[in-house]
Amino acid sequence: MSSPITSSTVRAGALCGVLSGLLLALPALIEVFTGETSATSVPLALSPAFALPLLTALHRRQSAATGSFGDVAHTVNLIGLGLFGGAAFAANLVLFYFDDDALDETLTGPTIPVLIGSATVFAVGCALFGAALLRARVFPRIPSWGYAVVLPLFAFLTSLPESLLTSSLHILVGVILIWLSAALLHTPRTGETRQG
Repeated sequence: MSSPITSSTVRAGALCGVLSGLLLALPALIEVFTGETSATSVPLALSPAFALPLLTALHRRQSAATGSFGDVAHTVNLIGLGLFGGAAFAANLVLFYFDDDALDETLTGPTIPVLIGSATVFAVGCALFGAALLRARVFPRIPSWGYAVVLPLFAFLTSLPESLLTSSLHILVGVILIWLSAALLHTPRTGETRQG
């Protein structure tokens, strides 16, 4: 049985979720006009780290309604987010500065299969956790569907060259995370213990 979620956990998860969404959406909006720059790459690299507390707070808020399926979905999504976040960090803060020859030399051996595997685990985790969101009916349907459908697509399509499509996906995922964060603050506090 999971412990009740505290008000401070809800606030921290929601704040981190909003920050994660903004770190995705705002640079992507800028990139629509400027293309990818080193200034926009930094927040994109940091965004996944701030999604982790949101994911945990969402899970804890709805865990009574999702049971063991929700636990599995949360675990797979956490692992996938960790892997995908590491890949995003490397892509935006390391690989971004390599020229094409250096990239070809670097992305050899197991690197590409591991990156594809990371994106796959993230996509499966998002689909499962999105299904748990939909099953629990604790959070709004539109961002829950977005989490289940858009985030798995995002896992694979963000590897495409910078375009209006990839920037739009970043913006859409940012909006989904912000929407779920706001909903987290406003869902009924059944079983929640208050602190301070």
